[in-house]
Amino acid sequence: MILNDNIVTFEDFAKVDLRIGTIIEVTDFPEAIRPAYQLLIDFGHLGIKKTSAQITTRYKKDDLMNRQIIAVVNFPRKQIAKFMSDCLILGAVNGSDVILLNPENPVKNGAIVA
Repeated sequence: MILNDNIVTFEDFAKVDLRIGTIIEVTDFPEAIRPAYQLLIDFGHLGIKKTSAQITTRYKKDDLMNRQIIAVVNFPRKQIAKFMSDCLILGAVNGSDVILLNPENPVKNGAIVA
């Protein structure tokens, strides 16, 4: 069952570059409108990218260190307060909580998610 009229083709979906990365640094983001962290993520041969995430209710900074995540790495850069985001990490939304998506087993940083 389709929940809305916003249908994408496979060709549209194939343009989204989903990759595995490992969080290597987590800092507070006091300028954010809602509580958030600033993250540095290692995407292997793609380099290190930064993003912010409103995940402070579920995750402590220490819980995020060295955690693998799934992210979109080919969105245009986005200004968030005084911070420039390079990617978008993915999570399941559960009310006001976000649960990060991650591989079941360790994967090479930069691996393609298909």
